[in-house]
Amino acid sequence: MSAAPRLRSAADETRLTPEAVDRPDRHRVVVVGGGFGGVQAVRKLRRAPVEITLVDRRNFSLFQPLVYQVATGALSAGEIASPLRSIFKRDRNVRVLLGDVTGFDLDGRRVLLDGTADGGRPREIPYDSLIVAAGSGYSYFGHDDWKPFAPDVKSLENALEVRRRILTAFEAAESEQDADRRAAWLTFVVVGAGPTGVELAGQIAEIARDTLRRDYRTVDTREARILLVEVADRVLTQFPPVLSRRAAKALERLGVTPLTAHEVVDVDEESVTLAAASGATERVAARTVVWAAGVVASDLATQLAEQAGVDVDRSGRVPVGPDLTLPGHPEVIALGDMALVHDADGAPVPLPGLAPVAMQEGRYAGRAVRDRLRGRQPRPFRYHDKGNLATIGRAKAVADIKGLHLSGFLAWVTWLVVHLFYLIGFQNRLLVFIRWTISFVTRGRGERLITAPSVAPERETVSRE
Repeated sequence: MSAAPRLRSAADETRLTPEAVDRPDRHRVVVVGGGFGGVQAVRKLRRAPVEITLVDRRNFSLFQPLVYQVATGALSAGEIASPLRSIFKRDRNVRVLLGDVTGFDLDGRRVLLDGTADGGRPREIPYDSLIVAAGSGYSYFGHDDWKPFAPDVKSLENALEVRRRILTAFEAAESEQDADRRAAWLTFVVVGAGPTGVELAGQIAEIARDTLRRDYRTVDTREARILLVEVADRVLTQFPPVLSRRAAKALERLGVTPLTAHEVVDVDEESVTLAAASGATERVAARTVVWAAGVVASDLATQLAEQAGVDVDRSGRVPVGPDLTLPGHPEVIALGDMALVHDADGAPVPLPGLAPVAMQEGRYAGRAVRDRLRGRQPRPFRYHDKGNLATIGRAKAVADIKGLHLSGFLAWVTWLVVHLFYLIGFQNRLLVFIRWTISFVTRGRGERLITAPSVAPERETVSRE
């Protein structure tokens, strides 16, 4: 299979048939994924003359930019997640269905579903328009055997597991008599120095330096060693170099050691092996490793590509046209981290893998379906870049907002306001604001419970955008 040489927004293809508009039963829209993109698409369609079915394997929409705060005990799971049924409870044309999408029948216009809550047999959901926002997961670069030793923070389940491992490491260090083994328990390795990795490393450093330093009698938690490993030559490569340097200095002041130009070559239960740019390798004894590097699209992107007769890219993303539609299937829209957008000339459009992209694409998808029902051809999608934000620690952050470079307290306040604004639900906004205020005043964390590990690992660590 090969991708079409030119992915275009064909006006003569994308308009919905009159039969779909004039028939007595309303236009059926199936949205796969209840994350940023999926929720925004449904919101744009809920007052349109359509019947919407929103499908996700989870019954909640997760605010992923704050999942790392669950992993570090700053917030609870319920404060960054909202039940999908609660979000759309007043929208009578929106149906929420809990299940696992296993594939598609594009010719027959059906979504294949399994894993429903009633434990029933696999089923099919017909559609007239399909919006797929199945998201992405972290890539272990062909080393999926590292997952048990280096969990990611893409899901609530994994975030709680990471929290358990971090807090257990300090408990183990308190009772460990051997100095070398204690040092291994107090060594934390975060792989990947993007925003999530930087934020996670800074939070672990604050836990060791501030939150726990008076809680233990034998171990000095301030001796904890936090390593932030990045294969590139600087942290936060999405930001301008000047902000990367400021972020690195802020991390070092917190006690984090950025190891740029280093690559992970092995991970096991007790250590991480790193390779420098020179080729020299080093084995680091560490009992807690967290993965925040690389992105791979949901497997559903590959299934869409196979049926459309196109190839996915190296990150597993399915190619879509400038109107986000699948080649040869104008009724199918794919968006977010699982889609690679092309312009009218067939050239890939570089878009960051950020929540604002998925949200804007979701709103665009909803408007596109409405426009076509009205007989209008939607304009090509255009991303409006509002900037990048990353927090490092208490009153420390960096911001790149339309060329304006901020760092320190002002950037941190900007980060707080933006994230509170985009949280779903007034209650969550209020609770998170109160949590952050108390944490700032007391330097404490309210969610420091060590819970039992999951009985079974997740089948697929992807986000639903």
